[in-house]
Amino acid sequence: MSDSIALACSRLKKTFSEGDLHVEVLKGVDLEVNKGSCIGVVGSSGSGKSTLLHLLGGLDKPTSGEVTVSGSNLSALSELEIGRLRNRKLGFVYQFHHLLPEFTALENVALPLLVRGEAPKTAQDAAAEILAETGLQDRMGHKPGELSGGERQRAAIARALVTKPQCILADEPTGNLDEQTAARVFSVMMELNKTYGVSLIMVTHNMSLSNRLDQVYELSEGILHNRS
Repeated sequence: MSDSIALACSRLKKTFSEGDLHVEVLKGVDLEVNKGSCIGVVGSSGSGKSTLLHLLGGLDKPTSGEVTVSGSNLSALSELEIGRLRNRKLGFVYQFHHLLPEFTALENVALPLLVRGEAPKTAQDAAAEILAETGLQDRMGHKPGELSGGERQRAAIARALVTKPQCILADEPTGNLDEQTAARVFSVMMELNKTYGVSLIMVTHNMSLSNRLDQVYELSEGILHNRS
């Protein structure tokens, strides 16, 4: 795989089976994501967009095909090795922030670095820096319940970025926000993409936002089509 590619998959298939019922969700997806690029994935509900992100992030295993992250083929790695790769090379942002309610924004954002084994002071300094980049420098000591919806999502973005990953996988990151707040959060993600050079793969139903990305793909009947 070229050094310019952050993440790629080839001939990716996923079938869900229950008894005699077999549902082929992905039917051979090929995708290459260049370092620093912003990719959108659109499609109807149930088309397999979240399934694709889970496979790309090593959160689930494909029925067949390969996923390569930063030159490493996930199928050749153990679960422990995949976990380490996720922590160092990938960041995840979801529709719901999944921040721990008992922790402050600073503590939540520092957590991935603490899991990695970084010293608490190092983790907190890095968390404070990225929170300031997302405009939350005055909200670091607040717990999620004390933050607005947009602030919680920006904290979730900061948490995804604090490990300085090569690629962020975002599943409807603005889907739970009103239009104005969604636009602000999206702009923060675009600015951070430029600042850190991190690649972004975003699943979204928001066509106006997806049109601002470098490339947009549509997932339909298990096949990924380039719409750009």
